[in-house]
Amino acid sequence: MSTPCVYDVAILGLGPAGLQAAIHAARKKAAVIMLGRANKSSLFWAHVENFLGLGKTSGEDMLAAGLEQAKGFGAEVLEEDALSIEPHGRCFEIATESGRRFGTRALIIATGTARNTLGAPGEKELLGRGVSYCVECDGGFFKNEDVAVVGGRSAAAGGALTLLAIARTVHLVCDRLDVSPALAARLRESGAILHEGVKVKAIRGERQVEALELSDGTLLPVSGVFIEQGAKGVLELASSLGLTLDESMKYLATDKQQATSAAGVFAAGDICGPPLQMAKAVGEGCVAGINAAAYARNLTLAQEGPAEG
Repeated sequence: MSTPCVYDVAILGLGPAGLQAAIHAARKKAAVIMLGRANKSSLFWAHVENFLGLGKTSGEDMLAAGLEQAKGFGAEVLEEDALSIEPHGRCFEIATESGRRFGTRALIIATGTARNTLGAPGEKELLGRGVSYCVECDGGFFKNEDVAVVGGRSAAAGGALTLLAIARTVHLVCDRLDVSPALAARLRESGAILHEGVKVKAIRGERQVEALELSDGTLLPVSGVFIEQGAKGVLELASSLGLTLDESMKYLATDKQQATSAAGVFAAGDICGPPLQMAKAVGEGCVAGINAAAYARNLTLAQEGPAEG
């Protein structure tokens, strides 16, 4: 492994599932790091009145309190998205928007679900015929072709950088680029063509994608359109880590310990499926945090071997 495995548990997502997981893992004396942005959680904009023991309150206030609580138990916070996660032996190497890399023994995915469709004409009709929601899954099919990535967050920026090594021309289309300054600089210095301040009006093509029509009247001749809105989604994570999806192919499959099909990878919250409620997310976060900390502790003991006596 190129970077040291300095953390016991890394948690993707600063929503209720991720924060609860961090609280329980940190209280088990695990070295915990959390990645994400609280204001990207669907709870941030919600008003809560159906959570046990609480009257009406705002999701923003709950997340702020939960974040301070997790930090109080020793969890570290990095307000960036993970761009890549790669298994290395019994650990995972994570690369973030700013270029930081670190290793972790266990991983908890609590990123929620992305509402990542555009609703543009041609999107549904050309799905699988040039329209894709996963660069890592389908990017290889567009070698030396012209493609477009739609979205302004880390999944889109990271996807555009990935496609530069595959496609001939890469366009990135977004209303606003919402990534870290370091990632924005990498993107602007790359060979990707940035179309900022515009939206997708339509995806054109008969049997295959032929062009992307933008709101300013620009027509981009492309054969592939990758819709990457939000942080790393379930398909990207499943593809890179070899995780099993549930029967709907929309959510991660987990057992009662919130463990996924990959050793050391746990999941909690909306990414595990409905009901998409905070109470469920908090409960699953608790279970995931406890079990991820135990997994990391057992892994460390196994690597250290029996004490000499």
